[in-house]
Amino acid sequence: MIMIMSDDLIDALRALAARSCQLCSGEYLFRRDDPVASLFLVESGEVHLVRFHYEGSTLVLQRVGAGQVAAEASLYSRTYHCDAVALRSSVVMEIPGAVFRHAMGSKPAFAESWSRHLAREVQKSRFRAELLTIKTVTGRVDAWLNLNAGRLPDKGEWKVLASEIGVSPEALYRELAKRKAL
Repeated sequence: MIMIMSDDLIDALRALAARSCQLCSGEYLFRRDDPVASLFLVESGEVHLVRFHYEGSTLVLQRVGAGQVAAEASLYSRTYHCDAVALRSSVVMEIPGAVFRHAMGSKPAFAESWSRHLAREVQKSRFRAELLTIKTVTGRVDAWLNLNAGRLPDKGEWKVLASEIGVSPEALYRELAKRKAL
C-alpha cells in the first residue's frame, strides 16, 4: 500500500513553502550536482527522481506523486544526488532548506511528524531493495502491486514501471499480457 503523508504534515509543509512551480512533462525540477537549496512538495502530477547511467540506462529511485515530498534525503547534502524530472504536468511547492530546518528546531510536533514520515520512507526503500532481489518478473510485479494497492500505472507509464522494478520493458509487457489472458 502507498503511504501518504498526514494532512497535518502536508499543511505544515505548505505553510513553509516559498513558492509554487508549474512543470511541464519532461521538465527538470533539479539536476544531479545542482546545489541543494530546497525540498519540494508535489501538489499534483508526478515527479521521478532518476539517475541516468553512462551506458544509457535509467534508474528510477523514487516516484513522487501528489501529497509526497521530493529531495528530503538531499536536504542535508551540498548537492542533489539525482535528477528530478516531471513525468507529466505537475505543480510543486518549493520549501527553502533554511526555513524547513528552522521549523524542525522550533516546532517539536512538526519534527515528530517529519520523523514518522522519514521512517515510512526508509521502510519503502528497504522494500524496494528487497523487491530487486526477487528473481522472477512475476514475483517483482506481484510485490510491486502489493505495495501499490494492486493498481498498475497507466499503460503509457509501463516503461517507467519496468525501470522501477529492474526488468526490461519487454519482460514486463509479456508478464502483463500473461496476466490479462488469465
